[in-house]
Amino acid sequence: MTTTSSEHDQSPVHLRGLLRHFADLRDGTHGDGAVSRADKERLFDAAVGYLDPYARQVLEEINETLLLGSGTVTANGVTKSPNGDSVAAWTLGWPEQARAGIPPITLEAFFGQSFHHPHLHGGTVGVWPLNVFSAADAAAELPTLRAIASAELHNLVFRSDYRIVPAITRPLP
Repeated sequence: MTTTSSEHDQSPVHLRGLLRHFADLRDGTHGDGAVSRADKERLFDAAVGYLDPYARQVLEEINETLLLGSGTVTANGVTKSPNGDSVAAWTLGWPEQARAGIPPITLEAFFGQSFHHPHLHGGTVGVWPLNVFSAADAAAELPTLRAIASAELHNLVFRSDYRIVPAITRPLP
C-alpha cells in the first residue's frame, strides 16, 4: 500500500514528513518509490540541497543573536565514509566554543549504509531548555514542542516499527 504525499496534504505541515517516513518503512521504499540504494542516494543528495539554505539560516540566526556574529557557519556538502555512509553537516563554531574544546553546533543529514532511508540529527541534542513564564512564552515554544514530539514518535517507531502509527496502517478516512 503505497502512500502518496497528496494523501497527507490535509495533515499538519510539521507531521507530513513523519507520515512519509513511516509510509516508507511500511512500503519498503523512499520518496516516490525509490528502492535501490543509488536512487535513495540521489534523493538524499537532492534533500541536502533543499535543506542547505534553511540549515544555514538557523545557524546564522543563532550566530547573530546569541553569538553576536562571532561565529562561522560551515557546510561540507555530501561526503561518503569508507563504510558507505553518506553524510552532510552544517556547523557553527565560535571562539569561546573552540577555547572550551567542545564541538560546534552541528546539524547533520545522515544516510547510513544499512539504513532504509536518511535521517537528521544534531551533534548533542537530547534536551531543550524550558524558560516559560507567560502564555506568550509558551506559544513561542510550539515549534520546539512539535520537534520534540515528532522526534519522540520517530524514536518509538525505531524501537518497535511503523505499525504503532495508525495513520500508516489504517486506511485514511
